[in-house]
Amino acid sequence: MKKIIINENQKGFLFKNGKFVKLLSAGRYWQFGDRVIEVVNLSSPIFSLRCGVETLLEYPEVKACASVAEVSDRQIALHFVNGKFERVLPCGKYGFWAEQDRHTYQWADITSPEVDPAVPAYVFSKIPAIYFKKVEVAPYQKARLCFDQVFQRILEPGTYYFWENGTKIDVEYVDTRLTKLEIAGQEILTGDKVAVRINFVCNYRISDCVRILTEIDDFSDQLRTVAQLALRDFVGKCRLDDLLDGKDALSRFVYDRLKEREASLFVTVCDVGVKDIILPGEIRTIMNTVLVAEKQAQANVISRREEVASTRSLLNTARLMEENKTLYKLKELEYVEKICENVGNINLNGGGNILAQLTDLFKGAAP
Repeated sequence: MKKIIINENQKGFLFKNGKFVKLLSAGRYWQFGDRVIEVVNLSSPIFSLRCGVETLLEYPEVKACASVAEVSDRQIALHFVNGKFERVLPCGKYGFWAEQDRHTYQWADITSPEVDPAVPAYVFSKIPAIYFKKVEVAPYQKARLCFDQVFQRILEPGTYYFWENGTKIDVEYVDTRLTKLEIAGQEILTGDKVAVRINFVCNYRISDCVRILTEIDDFSDQLRTVAQLALRDFVGKCRLDDLLDGKDALSRFVYDRLKEREASLFVTVCDVGVKDIILPGEIRTIMNTVLVAEKQAQANVISRREEVASTRSLLNTARLMEENKTLYKLKELEYVEKICENVGNINLNGGGNILAQLTDLFKGAAP
């Protein structure tokens, strides 16, 4: 004989000879012989090691204390206890003790992977990952959604959940930001047979997120090819000097070519430009020599121009002094002052005009 205590938060199943006899409430009981008492907690689902839940729920006294949920095939049930999410219930029959807690259920049809908007998003953090697929689309992205290889719709930025029901769910992401395409070191012969290398850049955005993934194989490579052909077409008809002076014309030509093809490439070309034109070593040496010669010639022209201006200024000064004796005397005194700045001592005779003596002195000293 064994004493069994059943607490207030528990129930007991009494079995005799392996057959359910009755449901026991809180109290003290004796277990002996072929009488077996199985104690269960009211916070746990209705369950027994000796018979299934469906068998137990057939007994009126058990069913009266239970909250029953039946989940059919292609369904799941979200189980809430006292308004709080507890668990997800797959296909089957379930019973929960209803004496202390309030049990509610929300059924979800998983025939389609699409999740009903009525299902609260927060429950997915508590549902095992085997029941759903999570898709996150960044603010700068759009996503192409397919079920079993069949396109469904475009997903805007946000977080999405889909039921795992055996359907293959594919998501392809598209970056909608302004994208830079660089064409580096494109070597091309000019019209006068000079091999130049051109670094070119193109900025674009994707305009059709669906067709660009289904109708073009590697759209960025296609865009690069169109730009390369346009570069070759323009540069091959230009002489080197015209090419160096016409970078803007080259950019406009390539831009127009790309704009003609953007509809078939499913992109919008925003702007293009030449970054560098790299010349062969010997051509750079020649051009540097020409540049130095041009700058030297410009310097010589400027020097001659200044000499002519200086001579013309002296001639004008001489004419003024010839016409105005007072101006001549002032200029004479100015030169005497400049000479005196470099002379230590000057000896003069006591009589006569001092200015005249100085003038004669300096005239005599002049070579």
